[in-house]
Amino acid sequence: MTAIDTTLQPRERILRAAAALLDEGGREAVSTRSVSAAAGVQAQTIYRQFGHMQGLLDQVARRGLAAYLADKKANLASGDPVEQLRRGWDLHVSFGLANPALYRLLYTDPRPGEGEAATDEAYGILVHLVTRVAESGRLRMGVEAAAEMINAAGIGVTVTLIGSQQAGRLADHAGLSENTREAVLSALVTQEEPTAPAETTRAARGARHAVALKALLDEAEDDRPFTPGEHLLLTEWLTRLAAGTTRGGAD
Repeated sequence: MTAIDTTLQPRERILRAAAALLDEGGREAVSTRSVSAAAGVQAQTIYRQFGHMQGLLDQVARRGLAAYLADKKANLASGDPVEQLRRGWDLHVSFGLANPALYRLLYTDPRPGEGEAATDEAYGILVHLVTRVAESGRLRMGVEAAAEMINAAGIGVTVTLIGSQQAGRLADHAGLSENTREAVLSALVTQEEPTAPAETTRAARGARHAVALKALLDEAEDDRPFTPGEHLLLTEWLTRLAAGTTRGGAD
């Protein structure tokens, strides 16, 4: 483990030591004793600064996620929303492969509730990107359902690749991320198909427009032209239209 600069403040030494131990040995390597020794502080200093070891791990996770979130936000700047979803997927997988122990701490920790706050912002960016696709009239289903599918598939692929990487068999899964990404996007994002029956195309187009209108209404929360009751009723109609026609056929 790289020596920690003793001129740094105790809090910074503790964070750096915990991050290095996590990277080298996973969560099990981050103990009060190991962090104290690496940071050159007493155990009570850790608890005074972070409350408990989980508080320390939460801070390490948030710090490790910061650079990734900066890249995700930069991806929102401009461009086709579907291409942004592709780049966002690739950023997610790359982050996991570059930081496997941190990724597992954030996304696969078995204890419920832990790590969720640190990933909420990343998921919010994903929802924003999916909303942009919906507003363009190209999303087959509701924003939340689509975002959940992308999120679940992305995490599954990343965890699989991390395991293969650590086993020295990453080459065995060449193309897995790209192929899964395109399969998910194909299921969620639609383009007109001239060979589809006209009535099927109209039904699917109507569903997409319902999804798009609902997304636009949800975005304009502070500037809605309807009363709360009218908005609730319209939202129910749009949701029913999108779900009903989607079940009836695809493009």
